[in-house]
Amino acid sequence: MPEHKIGSREEWQAARDELAGLEAEHAKRNEEIKAKRLDLPWVPVEKEYAFDTEDGKKTLAELFDGRSQLLAYNIMFGPDYKLGACPGCSSLGDGLDGSLVHLNHRDVTLLCFSRAPIERLIAYKKRMGWQFPYVSTYNTDFAFDYGLALTEEQAQQITEVRDLIDNPPAKLQEWSRQIGAELEDGLREGPSWIAFARENGTVYHTYTVMAPDPFVAPYFSFLLERTPKVQPDEPGTLRKDEYPD
Repeated sequence: MPEHKIGSREEWQAARDELAGLEAEHAKRNEEIKAKRLDLPWVPVEKEYAFDTEDGKKTLAELFDGRSQLLAYNIMFGPDYKLGACPGCSSLGDGLDGSLVHLNHRDVTLLCFSRAPIERLIAYKKRMGWQFPYVSTYNTDFAFDYGLALTEEQAQQITEVRDLIDNPPAKLQEWSRQIGAELEDGLREGPSWIAFARENGTVYHTYTVMAPDPFVAPYFSFLLERTPKVQPDEPGTLRKDEYPD
């Protein structure tokens, strides 16, 4: 017997109408959040950074590629990751390429950061078939300055991180195996979105959001939420070239 409820069309419509009310409330609340996000103060970036890119060294201002807005996702791929980036971050990365042309035509440059050296990022980008710019923050303070990564000392001072390292759940142990790094190294990277604006020659930091915000691929956070069957609370994630079929 199926575990889900079976009902009449009338019962479905009544339940759907109730859900529509909740969805409308959610949409209204989201508009309030968007307004608050836009109202955040802009903070001038006063420190100079030199990033490694596929086209050589670039400053933060140069990463804008002539546009006035920069949106970046920090993929968990630290210098100690021997087998590639976090599978979950990789899954999210798979969905970014289709947005590039749309964002570019709306004055937004989209790219990804990681702390691994640029040669490893280029190789991984080729493996994943990605088109978005992939920039290395290796040998810079950028990731630490903006909370995209933790130093060893910072990680030791966070109780939740220490607990995960000392008593890792099975899923986290598997994740450590997938990236080829010890947990104390792997967990120092932070999956994060970060945004900057450029106006009158000045670059401003405007927004950052980090886990536990739901940093999952659109196929999971949007598409699978609308399918009939319940998905696991903590789905195991594979890179797209690692599925057995």
